[in-house]
Amino acid sequence: MQTTFKDLNLSAQLLNAVEDLGFVHPTPIQEQTFSVVRSGKDVVGIAQTGTGKTFAYMMPLITDLKYSTEKHPKILVLVPTRELVLQVVEEIEKLAKYITLRVEGVYGGTNINTQKRAIAQGTDIIVATPGRVYDLALSKALNFKNIQKLVIDEVDVMLDLGFRFQLLNIFDILPVRRQNIMFSATMTEDVDALITDFFKSPEKVSVALSGTPLDNISQQCYDVPNFFTKVNLLNHFLRDKETYTKVLVFAGFKRTADLLFNSLDESFAEEICLIHSNKTQNYRIRSIRQFDEGKNRILVATDVMARGLDFDGVSHVINFDTPNFPENYMHRIGRTGRAEKEGQSILFSTAKELEDKTAIEELMNYEIPKVALPEEVEISEILTEDERPREDREGSKNRTSLEYVPGPAFHEKSEKNSQTNQGGSYRREIAKKYKKPKTRGDKNYNKHNKKKK
Repeated sequence: MQTTFKDLNLSAQLLNAVEDLGFVHPTPIQEQTFSVVRSGKDVVGIAQTGTGKTFAYMMPLITDLKYSTEKHPKILVLVPTRELVLQVVEEIEKLAKYITLRVEGVYGGTNINTQKRAIAQGTDIIVATPGRVYDLALSKALNFKNIQKLVIDEVDVMLDLGFRFQLLNIFDILPVRRQNIMFSATMTEDVDALITDFFKSPEKVSVALSGTPLDNISQQCYDVPNFFTKVNLLNHFLRDKETYTKVLVFAGFKRTADLLFNSLDESFAEEICLIHSNKTQNYRIRSIRQFDEGKNRILVATDVMARGLDFDGVSHVINFDTPNFPENYMHRIGRTGRAEKEGQSILFSTAKELEDKTAIEELMNYEIPKVALPEEVEISEILTEDERPREDREGSKNRTSLEYVPGPAFHEKSEKNSQTNQGGSYRREIAKKYKKPKTRGDKNYNKHNKKKK
């Protein structure tokens, strides 16, 4: 008989909040973690993305959190990105709908004094990125003396982003007597070392291997020769708006995401948004909300920025680049097919990426079905800077050039640029002729609101 939330012995207030959300049965990680977290033991949870990890640790913690007027927090939740701070705070507030509970989210890139004033009002739970919470602790705005529970969520991403040193600093100023709870989608050597050094005989809860294909996600792949052919193939898919209703497109790097965004912008200007770590905080938050609410049909993202984010109703995940680490493929495709819905995943691979695709298939023990390129998709002969032959690459380190067309023009330009003492009006003419590629910035939200000059 399938377990229900009533079987978990939740408080009436918590059970009412869960029922309001329409949940009846806990996910495997929620069911298996509940009693272990309540026992007070250190816990390591290994579960694929999209399995309800936030509720898995917050339900037992809120169940045992007693009402208090104490100003200092009792629970500290660390996550790798600002976006995840906002999402976890939102999830906690859903669970605490009928409970008097104070939760505060803190992260970098915003006014620290505003956060200091909010903390001074008193809080029970702090959700934070490592850098900002450590700054608040050093400035004495945040006191850790009452912390009883430490949760580190998406710890593999946190270590990938170089947060190990900041985590160690936080461990040094936390009370020694505390419960440590860690959640990760993958078990890496760095994660294992952290557990060995700081956890006391932790109990491990693992509900699925990171390489297990998700049964409700249909996968297929295409062998594609280069970047711009990938763009042509993606354009071909995205024109079918009835099938591709909500599409998350993954690019391997920030510069690739920018090039892709600019390449698609002309055709899908009102439907596309972008998120990576070089974008401003407000732009990223708005992009996430616009996509989540369905105002934008297409979101171009990098791996780190999209990890752990929970989007409703993603019809397709398109892997524009084949990820270097096979585990990241699982994180990507886990954005679709959530909540027992059917999902679609499409993988693009160039000849250089075939080795990475093989590693993905070996991890999953599953061969992704290959589909031939549609006849109407044009095979592009234009190459990006990274794709062109090494001996033909321009000496400039400009990473924003979209295309390379070999021929005499390249050599003539080089000769012209080698001349000396050509400032003044010549510089202005050259700047006008060879202007920087157009960058849209916050175009989704501002381009229709610009004042006519």
